Amino acid sequence: MVHNKIFVIVAALSLGSASAVAQQGEATPGRAEWTLAECIDRALERNISIKQSRNRLMQQDVQLNTDKWSRLPSVDASAGQNFSFGRGLTEDNTYTNTNTSSTSFSVGASVPLFTGMRITNSIKLGRLNLEAATADLEKAGNDVRVQVAQAYVQALYDMEVVGVACRQVAIDSMQVERLRAMKSHGKASPADLSQQEATLAQSRLTATQAEGNRSLSLLALSQLLELQSAEGFAIALPDTAGMEARCSSLPAADAVYAEALGIMPEVKAEQIRLKGADYSVKVAQAAFYPQLSLTAGLGTNYYRTSGYSASSFASQMRNNFSQYVGLSLNVPLFNRFQTRNSVRAARIDRQTQALQLENVKKNLYKEIQTACLNARNAGAKYVSCRAALRSFEDAFSLTQAKYENGKATITEFNEAKNNLMKAQSDLAQSRYEYLYQVALVDFYRGRQLAF
Repeated sequence: MVHNKIFVIVAALSLGSASAVAQQGEATPGRAEWTLAECIDRALERNISIKQSRNRLMQQDVQLNTDKWSRLPSVDASAGQNFSFGRGLTEDNTYTNTNTSSTSFSVGASVPLFTGMRITNSIKLGRLNLEAATADLEKAGNDVRVQVAQAYVQALYDMEVVGVACRQVAIDSMQVERLRAMKSHGKASPADLSQQEATLAQSRLTATQAEGNRSLSLLALSQLLELQSAEGFAIALPDTAGMEARCSSLPAADAVYAEALGIMPEVKAEQIRLKGADYSVKVAQAAFYPQLSLTAGLGTNYYRTSGYSASSFASQMRNNFSQYVGLSLNVPLFNRFQTRNSVRAARIDRQTQALQLENVKKNLYKEIQTACLNARNAGAKYVSCRAALRSFEDAFSLTQAKYENGKATITEFNEAKNNLMKAQSDLAQSRYEYLYQVALVDFYRGRQLAF
């Protein structure tokens, strides 16, 4: 009879805990509980690192636009006013002390005709840099997805621990009431009652600590989502059906890696940058070639010497009007080995980029190996924890029955109860660890990070 009452109280406390979580969720306007997908969407929208990556992407787009328009003419206008004092040459070819002034206006244009393919290669480099920045933005999003999933799983585990702690408090409370009743009839000693009351106090402390850990994990998750407050924030429990079957269907690490090489943005970004390094070398080599430009311009001026008559400003501006068209050829001969060293530096940068790509691939392979191994180990642990829980449930039921019939001590009863609670906690931890690791393996295969 007492055994049944204990489980009635446990069920009532569990329902009360679920009701409190639902009420917390309802405190968030328009949302009861956040799913993992909703948390990820919110984080992607508000995360500062993603916004910074998006700004870097826009900067690369602006730079590409600048490179494209560098083929157009550059047009400049200038105006000048000069005053001269002291001895100067006069119109009759003699020197005398005079004051002169001159005013000039000009407009000039220059069009690059040949730049050693510098402009063409700069445009190609700019396009690759834009693609790399796009991949970087995707990588930043993936990092946020993983961070949110980790925080979400931690919050789920802490919520399960709260439930385990509440059940432990319920069992200890029932035993205290039972011993009090037995003591009043002289069937239990004050020492037994005091010991059980101490156990109940410890259970309540554990429940308080578990509740604090749950609040902290929910706070950490809400901060990743850039929520102003964690008050009323609650998350939804995932569907854990069919977990055991997924363990045997996990692919090998090499197969996952082969898929990941073609889809992971960090690999794409470094591959693109390696291609861009080739164009950086070509841009540096362009300085070896002659530079040919088409130039054209318009100009006029006004000149006046003190003590001499001069035509009017309008007349001189009109009569002195001139135009010119020409070609400008700049042939590099020697620039203290600057171009040679620039090319050398660009080639070294390409070698460094090749090493960076190789390093990213190796790190990705290590991550996938670890994730696959963790997923298999977590699956085996989950299966073992389920079996262990069934055993500890049976052991607790037997020990409880013996204890209520006076054939087991309170110490034996508490030991069986603690073993059961630990098994429940271990199962919760293994369940969510397995969910996360399997989802992570699927994520490396290009699937959505969800469970």
